[in-house]
Parts: sequence; structure tokens; C-alpha cells
Amino acid sequence: MPTYDLIIRNGTIVDGTGAPRFTGDLAVKDGLIAAIGTVHGDAAQEIDAGGKVVAPGWVDVHTHYDGQATWDQEMAPSSWHGVTTVVMGNCGVGFAPAAPDRHEWLIALMEGVEDIPGTALAEGMKWDWETFPEYLDALERLPRTVDVGTHVPHGAVRAYVLGEREKPGAVPTSDDIAAMSKIVEEGVRAGALGFSTSRTVLHRSIDGELVPGTTATEEELIAIGRAMGKVGYGVFELASDLKREWNEFGWMGQISRETGLPVTFAALQSIAKEQPLDEQIANMRAENDNGANIVAAIALRGNGIIMAWQGTVHPFRMRPSWQTVAELPWDQQRARLLDPAFKAQLLSEASDYSQVPEDIMGVAMVISAGWGLQYEMDPDFDYEPAADASILARATAAGLSPDEYAYDLLCKDDGKGFIYLPILNYADGNLDFLEALQGSDDTVNSLSDGGAHCGTICDAASPTFMLQHWVRDRKRAKDRPNGRISLEVAVKRQCYDTARLYGLNDRGVLAPGYLADINVIDMDRLKLGKPWLAFDLPAGGKRLLQKAEGYDCTIKGGVVTFRNGEWTGATPGGLIRGPQQAAMLEAAE
Repeated sequence: MPTYDLIIRNGTIVDGTGAPRFTGDLAVKDGLIAAIGTVHGDAAQEIDAGGKVVAPGWVDVHTHYDGQATWDQEMAPSSWHGVTTVVMGNCGVGFAPAAPDRHEWLIALMEGVEDIPGTALAEGMKWDWETFPEYLDALERLPRTVDVGTHVPHGAVRAYVLGEREKPGAVPTSDDIAAMSKIVEEGVRAGALGFSTSRTVLHRSIDGELVPGTTATEEELIAIGRAMGKVGYGVFELASDLKREWNEFGWMGQISRETGLPVTFAALQSIAKEQPLDEQIANMRAENDNGANIVAAIALRGNGIIMAWQGTVHPFRMRPSWQTVAELPWDQQRARLLDPAFKAQLLSEASDYSQVPEDIMGVAMVISAGWGLQYEMDPDFDYEPAADASILARATAAGLSPDEYAYDLLCKDDGKGFIYLPILNYADGNLDFLEALQGSDDTVNSLSDGGAHCGTICDAASPTFMLQHWVRDRKRAKDRPNGRISLEVAVKRQCYDTARLYGLNDRGVLAPGYLADINVIDMDRLKLGKPWLAFDLPAGGKRLLQKAEGYDCTIKGGVVTFRNGEWTGATPGGLIRGPQQAAMLEAAE
């Protein structure tokens, strides 16, 4: 009988702790790492990783697979990019608790905030739950390629307690707050990894209404934080406009100090935030110097929009002629768009902003006419594009107006061209500001939004981007020639650091006793593929997808789930309930 289930031989092992890489073997038995270094003995299966990087599976703590996880076992696109653990239920949106008469409301909230087709959610979900613990039970019934954990989402909690009273600006009573706190406490006790809320004007339901948490009072938020404190674990996750008069860091610090729990917020360069990013970080650190544990969730690149005719957003959506074709089947729509007469008419028109809410007018105008901030997505697109790659610069060089250049670009590839608009995190026209944050213990790599923004972004590929761009290929930097980060840091950032934030102490490290969640990566071949729009969600719902080359194997719990980018059909992943400990933690320290 073989000594081990699996041995990976001769790999360049990057163990996730930030320690220097080394060449060695890794053995797996019963879903755990059994030995590392020079491994003697045999195995039922061996993988030759000579010349390849062997790293832990990525732990992605900001996703929105809340609906998809109830029907989809593959969990793409995150699983295509070496992710073996996802945390969902972020930004205050999710599907539990769910009163039977609030299903459509919750779908409309998710569709508006996260751009997940409502028809897909309506057809895909069985709603075989009402309470949050019942939702966890439903998640547990379906095996997947990855492990899933989730927050208790504020929007669903408010809708469950307030019912029809839940409207923008609704003020809950003390009894309402007590009821919400009880639901959150029960959810965390049942296995939720925390609680999430959203307080940004960029997050609205499909009907244009602000999400429930936007106008929540400090009293409500602190009470919910205290409910988690009664359990003794959990992360309080927040997306906010961080308006100065709201004193967000004050109550975040209070919750953290009172409960001893971490609070994490989306730290972004954003036109919706009054506070510049450096001010956000400074305010966070002032609270942490006073005993709090606030962690800034940072993205790895410009968070933005991939625009296409068939996508959710493109620069011409608010022009009158577009409205005449917007609801046509794609074949008919494409024929009109490729018609020179239609093109001339549309380009002669101005965008109509009359239906745009005032507080997001700036966003709408950047989408419609921010040509200097929009970039042509070439076949080998660099997600840190220079100014000369902008629509404005290339149109000028071609002797065309920017809107005509953009129109022609979207019509490329038989109407399937893409334009990139990094609406967040690209105010400087580069990513230099993120380099220092990558070395900070009070920040965590996050905000991939896997499973969400189906018609606008595909940042679920962030782990691959981290290795390809930040470790290997980056050419732009402010202070030094390359401005890259080390492979050891990159791996630690999306394994050890993300796992520890959520108390998942059984993963993110390659050492005896830890879960055998592993990636075998050919760094020389690693490359993001070209995005494409698929219509493969339930009810034909659309989503932007992006694959990668270079992942030789992804292993979950000792089982190979992906080989050379293709799913093996294995589904060893399950539900995470609460904090986790390594089976032999002392052996790894």
C-alpha cells in the first residue's frame, strides 16, 4: 500500500508564510499535507513539478457567489485561477435570511449592486431555506471544487426584520435593532464568518434605490458588531463612501476595541469617497494605534468596467439611437450597429443624462465621455495602461474623434470589441500607490468580486494578475525600474494573510497538518487570456469570463480539481463553518 496519496516532486516551494522559496517535495495523505522537504516513500499519484512553483491554493475573501454556489459545482471563474477557498456575502448583499415574500426584492438588490442577472438567480436558486442557518445547510448539501464561507448580509437581515418598511432612510426601532442583532448572532454561531454591510451611493438595487446599509445609524451598526462579539469571532466587512461627517472610522474602531474582532473596509481611490486613499489609511492607523484592529481591503489593479455592446455598460448607452436597438436580439442589434447610416446618426447625438441620479452623475459622464480614462483592450492588454493607450490618445493619432474611435473599437471582432475603464484605483494613471500597501500588515488583498459584476468586470482573475503583473512583468514604477514585488510576498498576500484574517488557520500554508490546497504553476507560461462574454448562466444569463494559461494543477484537499486549466470533475470542496485550525498546527510552527 502506498505511503501517501500524492507526492509532488522537485517543485520550487513557496510555502505561503513569506519565507524564501526552496526546492523540494510535498506529500499528501487524507487531504492534508503530510510531509515537505525531501520525501521518501511512494504514492498512489505523483506529479513532477520540476521548474514549477508549488504554492498554497488562493484564499479569496471578497466574492459574491451567494446564488451561484447553490447550483454550480465548478465555481468558475475563480476556480480557474487557482482559488481553492472563497468567502462570499460581502457588501451587505446575499440571500439569507429570506422571508418567502422577499425573494424578488433580494434578487433585485443583488442584481443592482453586483450586476448578476436577476433571471439567472430566479431560475437557479431553489430557495430551500428561510433562516440563515438553513441557508448554510443548503450550501452544505452541494459539493464543489472550492470551499465556501459566507458573511451574514445586512441587506437581507434588514429586509427580513423590517419587511415592507425597508426603504432608503428607514429608521429601525430599538426592537428592530435587537431582532437584527439576534439574527446576526445566530448566523455567526451557525458558522458564518462574519457580517457585511454597504454604505456607498454606487450600490443600488435594480430599481435605483440605495442599499439598506447606506443610511443605517451608528447605533444599529455597533449593536450588530456587539452581537458578533458575543460569539467571539467573525469579521465585520464594510464598503463605504467614508463621508467625513459619518465618522466611519470612529465606530469601526469602537466595534473592534469592544469585541476584539477585526473590521475591514474597502480602501479605494474613488470619486464616491470624500477621503483620499492616504487619508483613509491614516485614519485607520490612528484607530489601530488606539487599540483597534481595522484592516484595509485593497485591490490589485484598477477596479473598473470592461465595456462592450453586449455588456452591461458602454459609452453610448444614453444616446437616443441606442435606445431603439437596446432590446433587439443580438443578430439584429449587430446588423444595425455595423450599418454606417446608424453609426452616423448615433455619433451625431449627445448622451441624455436626465434619468441619472445626481450623486452618480460623475460616474455616468466618465462612462459616456471620459475618453482619456478609457483604454483599448489589445490582445496582450496591460492592465496598467499608459496614457498613450487611451481612447483619446489613439483617436488623436488616428485623426478620428474619440467617440468614433470608440465606436469602431467596440465593433471589432464582429461586434465583440472591449474597452477598459478603471473607474476606481487609477486616479494617478498607474498603480505605484499599491506597492507600499502590499508590504503592510494592516492591509489585505481583496475586492476581486468573483461571481459578480457579470457584464462589467472580471477581477476574479486577480490572483493570476498578481503573479503575472506584479511579480513577473510589471514595467512601470515611480521610484525604481520595475516596481515589482517578490513571489514570496505575492503568495503570502493571497494565502496566509487572507486566511488568517478570517480565522481559517488550517489553510494558506504548505506545512504538515494543513489542508492540501495546492497550486502547481508554470510561471514562464502564466498568462491571462482574453476576456469573453458567455451566456451560460441559468436562463441564458450573461457573464464576462477570463481563463489563464500556466496552472498545471490545482489541488483541493489532496484531490486534483483542475489540470492544465480544465476541470477534472472532482468536487472535494465543502462549506466552512466558523474558524478553522490545522490538524497538526504544532508540527508546522
